Amino acid sequence: MKANPSSALLVLFLSLLLIAPAGADLRKKPSLLNDDPEVVYTEEFTAKKIELLVVKPSTVYATKKGGRKLGVLKVNTKLTVLGITEKAYKIRGMATHGGVSGWVSPKGLGSKDKDFAANFQKVYERQKIVREFIANHEVAIGMSTEEVALALGQPTKTKVRQTAKGKTGKWEFIKYEEEDHYNLVRDPISGSVFRQFSHTTKEEIGKLVVEFENEIVTAIEESENNEGGKVKIVVPPLLIAW
Repeated sequence: MKANPSSALLVLFLSLLLIAPAGADLRKKPSLLNDDPEVVYTEEFTAKKIELLVVKPSTVYATKKGGRKLGVLKVNTKLTVLGITEKAYKIRGMATHGGVSGWVSPKGLGSKDKDFAANFQKVYERQKIVREFIANHEVAIGMSTEEVALALGQPTKTKVRQTAKGKTGKWEFIKYEEEDHYNLVRDPISGSVFRQFSHTTKEEIGKLVVEFENEIVTAIEESENNEGGKVKIVVPPLLIAW
């Protein structure tokens, strides 16, 4: 009797589940930050919960460009901002029919910061620039130390000085190149000469020094690049009372 193809595929899938290590995920979950390159998520620039007030009825849509209507936000209720684009906010809040998550226009929202929409726009533009630096493993004056760590990893050496005016310091990122060393050895029986591994040394081939003040980069020194490239600068993180 011929085997059922569907049954054979099911057996194969169950076998893979048994072989996979405990807790292993067969599908690689996409990063939240890479979910939509046009969206800047609030967790990228703050650990605080950002809440706004609904000042007039606002329609919640399924996508940042509109589409299906999911409900209408209740006036005088608070909502949580999850992400932003140039024209819309991804939110979680209370609609007339219950809880809702989707996209709204900022026109029906309010905040104790009367310029919140303009400030969100500034944050959005800055984060798009910083994202590119991080993706290219580059740093710029104006980046935060947290952003530098995302771009370059943990520093090789650190030096921090705390004063009454704040905290200053330096991070050093040193690049090394490993070089293997060999000795010439003569075989006592055959008389042949061959190379025998001796040891490995690490040679410094470049160093990047990042100076910061109160967690913001103020100067960058790179010993590897002798071409005198332009210093990259970005607006420091905005201090906004959300």
